[in-house]
Amino acid sequence: MAAMRSPIPLPAVRTFEAAARRRSFKDAASELNLTASAVSHAIRKLEAALGVILFTRDGSGISLTAAGEALLDHVSRAFEEMNRGFDLVATRTPHLLRLHCAPSFAAQWLVPRLARFLADHPDFEVRLAAGMDYARFITDEFDADIIYGPPRGQGLIVVPLRSETVTPLCAPSLAADIREPADLLSRMLIQSDNKLVRWPHWFERNGLHAPAPARLRFDRSFLAIAAAVDGLGIALESTLLAERELAEGRLVAPLVGRAVDVTYTGHQLVLPASTRRRLPLVIFARWLAKELDIGLPPEIA
Repeated sequence: MAAMRSPIPLPAVRTFEAAARRRSFKDAASELNLTASAVSHAIRKLEAALGVILFTRDGSGISLTAAGEALLDHVSRAFEEMNRGFDLVATRTPHLLRLHCAPSFAAQWLVPRLARFLADHPDFEVRLAAGMDYARFITDEFDADIIYGPPRGQGLIVVPLRSETVTPLCAPSLAADIREPADLLSRMLIQSDNKLVRWPHWFERNGLHAPAPARLRFDRSFLAIAAAVDGLGIALESTLLAERELAEGRLVAPLVGRAVDVTYTGHQLVLPASTRRRLPLVIFARWLAKELDIGLPPEIA
């Protein structure tokens, strides 16, 4: 009979999983609130206990060996099953959903719909933080992030949200004399400084030289939309973000069908691959996809 292998302590397995997933002892140490040397020491002890080398180390960093890749596959699935089990049995406490979100998407689109989400899921607790910086997921502070712009980081699942049309928007009182793109050259324009699509791009698409820089500038789209509603000028904004204002008639799009607008995917749902099976996150992702009429990748569908 073969000798029985000694049990491997769970903290050692957790350390291996973090280091293997992040391909970095330093990043794993930040996630686990350890020092990089402690992570390295734990990995060496694990390798000694198993009798195999799990990582190759060189000047540029670390990489998994074939044995390390095989172990990571099993360990990742084991942690997923554990998390699913915790979610399954923790029915007496609210499902906690911790979200980070781009400020304008949070203010203009997500928050107005949260009442509907919570009505459908009364056992949920939602914690929402908004900011332009991306969630790093290292400290396990957030389950997911809705970002504006290209994603950054490794080991992430990225779900592009609905395509957005960027077009001039204004209060109805300002729209009567706006019949073609050139009519905007003499108007008060509102600039969103952090927007990927700005007035010079829009005028170029419509064969015009952009006028002098806008006199009204904001660092958030929701402020530009609010200024346009108040009749301060014309904002170049997403019809997705201004959906409520357009539906209620507080804003109009005077050049739709008369100008070349910009269509792009600006917002994306981002989550760590290691947490994709958490029940609250899966439920939220499915709700978000239904609201936006988009599909989900098989990893979280």
